[in-house]
Amino acid sequence: MLPNKRKGEMFGIVEKLSGASRLTVMCEDGYTRNARIPGKMKKRMWIREHDLVIVKPWEFQSEKADVVYRYTQTQANYLSRNNLLPEVINIFK
Repeated sequence: MLPNKRKGEMFGIVEKLSGASRLTVMCEDGYTRNARIPGKMKKRMWIREHDLVIVKPWEFQSEKADVVYRYTQTQANYLSRNNLLPEVINIFK
């Protein structure tokens, strides 16, 4: 699963866990956004620092975003090896 650019989705790296289902994410466009984990993913997907995620910025507040998907470590390494990650967030070299 890759980010759907038409829907405004992009790659991001989790920098900090803020609590209450909130995270600080460094996005591929260079901005740091406050992201939230939606309720349908809260208990199913455990997110840690330095995880690769897909985020979708809010339309009315671009400094905030929702987490759409979290990659496993194996998936992130695969994307890095195949040059599918932007250089800005590629920490899996």
